[in-house]
Amino acid sequence: MNRTTPAGDARAGSLPTAYLRPGSASFTEFVAGVAPELLPGRRPLPAGMSLEAPHGTTIVAAEFAGGVIVAGDRRATMGNLIANRDMEKVYAADEYSVVGIAGTAGIAVELVKLYQVELEHYEKIEGTIMSLEGKANRLASMIRGNLGLAMQGLTVVPMFAGFDLDEGRGRIFSYDVTGGCYPERDHHSIGSGSLFARGSLKKLWRPGLGEAEVVRACLEALYDAADDDSATGGPDVGRRIWPTLAVLDQGGVRFLPDDDLAGIVEAIVAHRRGNPGGAR
Repeated sequence: MNRTTPAGDARAGSLPTAYLRPGSASFTEFVAGVAPELLPGRRPLPAGMSLEAPHGTTIVAAEFAGGVIVAGDRRATMGNLIANRDMEKVYAADEYSVVGIAGTAGIAVELVKLYQVELEHYEKIEGTIMSLEGKANRLASMIRGNLGLAMQGLTVVPMFAGFDLDEGRGRIFSYDVTGGCYPERDHHSIGSGSLFARGSLKKLWRPGLGEAEVVRACLEALYDAADDDSATGGPDVGRRIWPTLAVLDQGGVRFLPDDDLAGIVEAIVAHRRGNPGGAR
């Protein structure tokens, strides 16, 4: 039985013509033309309906002499409940950049996966990786596409960071719910605990710090955020659940293994036992 494909090609077993035409290097634009209902922002809630979904919380980022560090806690909350204790919130977007998510967890994770494919698709079509500014702007356009859901309370506001191969340094970008993209200097934080994390980083960060010092500063900032924000998960020593931390430098993205994180976090916890506020 012959059946017409979504792109209008009636030949049984063949690819739709849309898959064979040269077009944009943007995978998102391709999906929007072929199957727009598959995009996260194209599936609005029914009128008058509200939804309580798990939310990711605090992400911090800070530059160091050779790149940038991005770290996130592991807790997802749903109202006054802990929905998940070991959620990953920091993802590699490609070899030289990461995305940290805050907001509605399910949509945020779906957006990141689509973004990963977007960058890979561009590289295959163009034969080169996108510039860091281009990656940041491409993510902004995808956030803008989610505005309809954001207006219904399903907000996704990520943070983007990467190593700029052209400038030879790490860079941080923040966003607003409408897709506005803003370069940040030195350090930044997003999520429910961001106010406390940012205050902590202001005290701990200074120009010229090395990688190890900035790793500790980011983990201390997450500790301070968890101390004052119930939605941010602190170090879970009993379950051996540590924050996720990515280092971006000229060699690309690498995630600090749990064994390394455990030693640093346990040293912070031991120091805070006699000094809860972290005063120096």
